[in-house]
Amino acid sequence: MPELKWIGKDAIVNHHREVPYRLLHCDSELSAGNADSGNLLVQGDNLEALKALLPYYAGKVKCIYIDPPYNTGNENWVYNDNVNSGEIKQWLGKVVGKEAEDLSRHDKWLCMMYPRLRLLREFLKEDGVIFVSIDDNENHHLRAVMNEIFGSNCFVADIIWRSADSSNNDAKKVSMDHNYTIAYSKRPDWISFALPRSEENNAHYSNPDDDPNGPWFAGNLSSPNPRENLRYQISHPDGRALEPPANGWRWSKQQVEEKIASGEIVFTDTSRGILRKTYLKDQKGLAPSSLWVDIDETGHNRNAKYELKNIFPEVPTSELFPTPKPTKFVEKILRIATKADDLVMDTFSGSGTTGHAVLNLNKQDGGNRQFILVEMDEKIASEITGERLRRVVNGYDKGGDSVKPVEGLGGGFRYCRLGTPLFDEFGDIDGAVSFPDLAAHVFFSETGAPIPQRVDGSTPLVGQHGAQIVYLLYSEPEQGFARIEAGNVLTPDMLTNLPAAPDGFVGERVVYAEGCTVSADRLKAEGIVFKQIPYSIQGA
Repeated sequence: MPELKWIGKDAIVNHHREVPYRLLHCDSELSAGNADSGNLLVQGDNLEALKALLPYYAGKVKCIYIDPPYNTGNENWVYNDNVNSGEIKQWLGKVVGKEAEDLSRHDKWLCMMYPRLRLLREFLKEDGVIFVSIDDNENHHLRAVMNEIFGSNCFVADIIWRSADSSNNDAKKVSMDHNYTIAYSKRPDWISFALPRSEENNAHYSNPDDDPNGPWFAGNLSSPNPRENLRYQISHPDGRALEPPANGWRWSKQQVEEKIASGEIVFTDTSRGILRKTYLKDQKGLAPSSLWVDIDETGHNRNAKYELKNIFPEVPTSELFPTPKPTKFVEKILRIATKADDLVMDTFSGSGTTGHAVLNLNKQDGGNRQFILVEMDEKIASEITGERLRRVVNGYDKGGDSVKPVEGLGGGFRYCRLGTPLFDEFGDIDGAVSFPDLAAHVFFSETGAPIPQRVDGSTPLVGQHGAQIVYLLYSEPEQGFARIEAGNVLTPDMLTNLPAAPDGFVGERVVYAEGCTVSADRLKAEGIVFKQIPYSIQGA
């Protein structure tokens, strides 16, 4: 398969492995609604955020939607990945310029996108799919890179979205009224969910012969591909021999006879002399098209700005987030790619459209989809992304005395920031990591649920979730004290003194410690699962 080469590629192909794991710290004051809804907004560099989230969510995300920089030369995005390469280090902290000004702008964009796409693939479920919005500046490069990372056989579609509600009559060449959204699946056998049928879709169905099966229309009997074994004559009741279409009939002679007997295929007085009834009752939905040109259905750029203005009526239009996507557009992606309980991720979250779309769709169909959003800019994350989510969760006023308040969608989210790196350069727990932070990390990675309450290290009991109780034996030993004396090793005496499980508990007790001197037989007898620090900690 052809491979795309660019400046810096050799240095970044494994950069996603070098990014340190960081802890997450949640801020209750910037969170909103039901904090246990499972929704997250993480403020921080999205590459580091992806690495921090990986131990918790690898293989669990059903749908990823991202809207990265299009690299137009007008976005003022800055290359910030600290890759161990002298060539790339020259790019750090510098704004990526326009085509004529910055000859390496496409190389920088590819170096930025590649490690993020590599990590994003690890988040997808086996039946997951990723959608990436882009325009002509990087469309061709994006396709080549995604072929390399996801496989060309996992390409789903290049969706054409009509992003403008009117053409630009002042365009010097061609008015660009569309964008692209490239879709790839984790596996080649991914299938989209069907979209609801409209009255317009059903308008050509009728029932002129009072068929008890209901409305129908004349379907095609021709084979989609030339097949010699399907080229045979069919006898018409009026004595005619009906010749096959150019490609042959769609089914074998025996199958056609069975469909004639059932009434699905009927004879007519027309020159063709035969037709197949395609019944409306058998049509469950519509396969999504690659052309999204109905702006009433998917919105457009101007519509997205109006939507944002309604949420932030106090903000001057010129100061609004400049490039939002319409909620309807992301909702359509979610309709064809998610079910009611699926997890959605957007690591270029910007104004928060994806989170809004998830909450809105849940409100419409009673679903419980969850979202994970990442926004790098602290001001945007707190004052735009987070504030938008807070307003749509709780409800908001569009402004003006005559405007009725907009009802809240419900749900909620946790607002988190990236914290201390979990491991030091030698692979040990970093000395700056506190017991409460490490306890929260191991509990979430072990159970998939947030820690019930913050712990201070006064007891090794971290918490219980379902059929699991988690313990952590960890402290930074003082000078001159061995690990066992610091209480970091599961010894027989330490096991005896562990807080007991509640009466009637049936499950396993998981103990994280730096070592274990208890026999395997005793561990098994007492329902203990030992996990060694740091090697058994997800993210190590």
